[in-house]
Amino acid sequence: MERGLFLVLPLFLGLLQQGRGGPLEVEPRERVVVVAVGGSMQLTCRLDCSGPRAASVQWRGLDTSLGAVQSGAGSSVLSVRNASLSTAGTRVCVGSCGNLTFQQNVKLLVFAFPDQLTVSPVALVAGLDQEVACTAHNVTPADPDALSLSLLLGDRELEGVQTLGRDEEEEPQEGEDMLFRVTERWLLPPLGTPAPSALHCQATMRLPGLQLSHRQPIPGVPLTSEALWTGSVVLGLLFLVFLIYRLWKCCWARQLLGSSAPPEPN
Repeated sequence: MERGLFLVLPLFLGLLQQGRGGPLEVEPRERVVVVAVGGSMQLTCRLDCSGPRAASVQWRGLDTSLGAVQSGAGSSVLSVRNASLSTAGTRVCVGSCGNLTFQQNVKLLVFAFPDQLTVSPVALVAGLDQEVACTAHNVTPADPDALSLSLLLGDRELEGVQTLGRDEEEEPQEGEDMLFRVTERWLLPPLGTPAPSALHCQATMRLPGLQLSHRQPIPGVPLTSEALWTGSVVLGLLFLVFLIYRLWKCCWARQLLGSSAPPEPN
């Protein structure tokens, strides 16, 4: 008797574990699905039942707006259109075959990452220490694990840069969605002459199954040979004017002293 129970118990536990969601098929297969603000997507859930009974499948939401659901025999399609931040949350597909019930959760994550980068200053000057700021506008999520800002020289991060800080502020919006303005500031070492022309600010959004990047160039104001030659000419002219002024002042003083001297006696 006890031996028979030991043989039946593993089979019974296996059926319970399978009943939690093994036969359900959800597309996309990822447990975390991302969609952009204003975007659309579909989640499809299917269940096949062995035997004459048809499967019952239905999408359910947990404290979120569910979206449009179309259910049929053995399948249910959840459509999300014009996604907003309130669309984010957990969706649950529940299916049943007779007395057996299965479920599978999918987390829907909504993000905003428009190509709206600004840099300050507008241009860099070679040979000077200077502070640079890069700002990503109207983004979410804004935490450093999801959104990073960096300075690139070509395709590699600029070396010798000192990070000064990061600010996250709410961006004024007309709608209900709360988006952010994220600014990161650096202190750049003196750049070479001429200033590099391939310096960029890059913003990168990393989410499950998704990585997007935007770049904004930071032009340089190079000290070219023409600029150096022009500066030398200007300095030379200023020095020449200074010499002429000194000579004129010296001659004028001598003339003044000569006219005021007393006449010599005969």
